[in-house]
Amino acid sequence: MAKALRSAARLAAVQALYQMEVTGKGLAETLAEFESFWIGGEIEGSRYEEAEVAFFRDILRGVLAEQVAIDRGIDKTLAKGWPLARVDSVMRAILRAGTYEVMQRKDVPARVAIKEYVDVAGAFFSRDEAGMINAVLDALARQFRPEEFVSRA
Repeated sequence: MAKALRSAARLAAVQALYQMEVTGKGLAETLAEFESFWIGGEIEGSRYEEAEVAFFRDILRGVLAEQVAIDRGIDKTLAKGWPLARVDSVMRAILRAGTYEVMQRKDVPARVAIKEYVDVAGAFFSRDEAGMINAVLDALARQFRPEEFVSRA
């Protein structure tokens, strides 16, 4: 159950980051809207999953607080000539949330965070885009948490 709550929190965080970028809404307004209406609610006949609200808040606040470092890391990892600004806005939200977790949430194993955000990408994109999310987050995880990728031969 806790895993499902965290998965739903990640999806909600990606949706909130996307909404903030597209609408220009601030953090307080977005948190209030998602916690009041989206998380665990029903909108236009669609039911939204219950989520771990504290985890959702942490991802949102963390991405905003660390956005310069997050964006810089993603930019360095993306293919040459393809800056983060050129990436689809939903994909940008996924990359930012995933990078935040890899950089700052040492309590979450890097491979778990990567898989979760690849799954989120799969809800919006084809396998190619989900593969790109995997490649970028994997490269960043190996940079920020090399100890988790040491071969145990």
